[in-house]
Amino acid sequence: MAESAGTNWAGNYAYTASEILHPASVDEARRAVLRALETGGRVRAVGTRHCFNDIADTSGVLIAMTALPPRFELDEEARTVTVCGGARYGDFAEQLDARGWALPNLASLPHISVAGAISTGTHGSGSGNVSLAAAVAGLEFIDGSGELRALRRGDDDFAGAVVSLGALGLITAVTLDVVPSFEVAQTVYVDLDWDTVLSHIDELTSSAYSVSMFTDWTGVQQAWLKRVVTDDSPAAPETLLGAAQSSEKRHPLPGVDASACTDQFGEPGPWYERLPHFKLAFTPSNGEEIQSEYLVPRERAADALRALIPLGDLMRPVLQVAELRTVAADDLWLSEASGHDVLGIHFTWMRDQAAVEKVVAALEAALFPLGARPHWGKVFVDADGVVPSLYPRFDDFRALVAKYDPKGVFRNAYLERVLG
Repeated sequence: MAESAGTNWAGNYAYTASEILHPASVDEARRAVLRALETGGRVRAVGTRHCFNDIADTSGVLIAMTALPPRFELDEEARTVTVCGGARYGDFAEQLDARGWALPNLASLPHISVAGAISTGTHGSGSGNVSLAAAVAGLEFIDGSGELRALRRGDDDFAGAVVSLGALGLITAVTLDVVPSFEVAQTVYVDLDWDTVLSHIDELTSSAYSVSMFTDWTGVQQAWLKRVVTDDSPAAPETLLGAAQSSEKRHPLPGVDASACTDQFGEPGPWYERLPHFKLAFTPSNGEEIQSEYLVPRERAADALRALIPLGDLMRPVLQVAELRTVAADDLWLSEASGHDVLGIHFTWMRDQAAVEKVVAALEAALFPLGARPHWGKVFVDADGVVPSLYPRFDDFRALVAKYDPKGVFRNAYLERVLG
């Protein structure tokens, strides 16, 4: 009997795939693609299941890329590390640090897979920091003909292949940029009013290496500043535009135990223990939730916040918390930060799909006219089909999909909606 594919990490989406396979090698994964070609079936990669929509589902067979053997190849001269596509960032970060190297940034969760993160444009925070996808220097993937392909930064197809929505194939390995290892100290400040935030948005989001602000839309309740520290770095400022340092350890969600969160109070630690919000050994965030996110051009950040604040009463019955972060521009075709710096406006919702979709539709009506792009792996509605028009290279991406998957082996309901 075929193994059930189960649900995503948060339990809000049940996969409809007929079965899930756990290949022990790249060749075994290739054979699964070739079988689908022979039978007219479909396959799709699945990683750590942190997407909140059907992007990783299929009517055919899911391939669990997390089953592939670990890989860790550090090239100090090139300043890169190559890992298995299904590897979680937290699985190799300590090993990388032990060799004196670091990734430039991490997402709030170290639990997510590299391939899944880059394929959806997932990011950390920091006005000078690019997304996780923009740190990719090379890719290896099994395309729709069952062939193992390799692309490197500078190749003609590379900028279209990194944020790929899983449409080009099964990512078997990723080569990432690395930098010399560094330490970070995290300090939490509490209670900023909207007038202060709106008039100082650039100053706030640029006040540390990585900045996250958490809000229920009545004001900003918490600002998490992650500073790079050296032996002679000054202590964190006592106040942030009038906001005091928190006297207790904080979780982003009100009333939730903070033991799962990375260390605070300005205590320095390795980059991989401070840049995420949550520790690898703990269940991150809340678990029972739905997430959405919209990334707005940085120059429209204050306009976007002003458009959303009046919708607070609509959001709060299903909202757990919202988070504001910045990401630097890149040149990847389908990156949410492609072509301009952005403010990410992230929503953690209650697990009520119908209610969330109703609220999300109202948010999109306010944000899409400002050029906001939804996170590919989170819940969005796009009832009017606006999203493709937000990407100047979208037609080029459609052509790239036809090139690498001409028979539609990796097509699914999500791609039919997005690509047409």
